[in-house]
Amino acid sequence: MSCSADPDPLDDRQPGPGLRADAERNRDRILAAARRLFAGQGLGVSMACVAREAGVGKATLSRRFASREELINAVFADRMDAYAAATAQALADPDPWRGFTGFIETVCAMQAADRGFADVLARSFPAAKAVEARRAEAYEGFLAIIARAQESGHLRADFTADDLVILLMANAGVVAATAGAAPDTWRRLVGQMLRAYATPGAPLPPLAPPPSQTALYRAMVRLARHTLG
Repeated sequence: MSCSADPDPLDDRQPGPGLRADAERNRDRILAAARRLFAGQGLGVSMACVAREAGVGKATLSRRFASREELINAVFADRMDAYAAATAQALADPDPWRGFTGFIETVCAMQAADRGFADVLARSFPAAKAVEARRAEAYEGFLAIIARAQESGHLRADFTADDLVILLMANAGVVAATAGAAPDTWRRLVGQMLRAYATPGAPLPPLAPPPSQTALYRAMVRLARHTLG
């Protein structure tokens, strides 16, 4: 997707109380626009599109956020907080296996609700310091979630934290491919993966039904069109 930004309606480069207020308003507009675009279209949205959606010029966007990773850092800080909080909630569950399955379902649901966040969890952004710090915190917590669930006897001994990364990458792909056509497909993926992770006899949440063949066909046609341009 390509967009060109219009000239800045307000130039916020000069000092002064009024113009500083304009600069803050522009920053808020940029963040709101980026959240909308990233949530609906993923991180592939261009900076020019963000500028246009916010009603500012590319120069203003560059002054507020010097790079895409800086913008991502600001946009997804609260979502990474929620990701870390989901880890803490899982660790607080007195049932380690329920804490594990609940964490997986919660995080994958967060991906499904926001395509940009789905991309964030499936990639690494070294320059986005706040995002990566929260990711590291959540990762350490997830190691403890895994250990507890394995000690309960319900999580396979060969499950590792890398399997979560693989799941998040797969879920991000499913969310992007089925958006609009079969948006609940991710639930089926997660349910089947939990069955793959569980030891025999482990209690499992109900398995979501598969999408209809018609819905999957629409998703495949949409994905082909997007791939071929």
